[in-house]
Amino acid sequence: MAEDLPQSVLFCCDHNAVRSPMAEGIMKRLYGTGTYVQSAGVKSDLDIDGFSIAVCEEIGVELSRHRVRSFDEMEQWGDDLGSFDVVVALSPASQRRALELTRWYHLDVIYWPIMDPTGLGEGREAKLAAYRQTRDQIIKHLTDRWGEPQEPL
Repeated sequence: MAEDLPQSVLFCCDHNAVRSPMAEGIMKRLYGTGTYVQSAGVKSDLDIDGFSIAVCEEIGVELSRHRVRSFDEMEQWGDDLGSFDVVVALSPASQRRALELTRWYHLDVIYWPIMDPTGLGEGREAKLAAYRQTRDQIIKHLTDRWGEPQEPL
């Protein structure tokens, strides 16, 4: 049974360059603007990944303007983790960091084991196939949790 959409969701992964921006963009595309959606990484030492941009573009999700940010930068910029209803961790490292940062807040931290496609595949087409698999895992988790999208892909 699908849950009601929360008012705010934070997706997190290791670098905020692949999985979490994909999840942020896809959720906004599928469920509209009724839910405040952001993403962050344990670190912010990479730029948004070009393959993530490409496979999301295939389904009408624009990521090229995404600005990578870390949990630390969120705090510096005044984003309070306690203001999110749900934190969705997409990697073990981001789950540990989210639990550490939110231990004093009353909010859910959930873990979705989403494949990290970086470094997989030889050649462009094989790499794109790996990134599509990650994108599709994210879509499945979103629809399993929050039901059919308001805006189908």
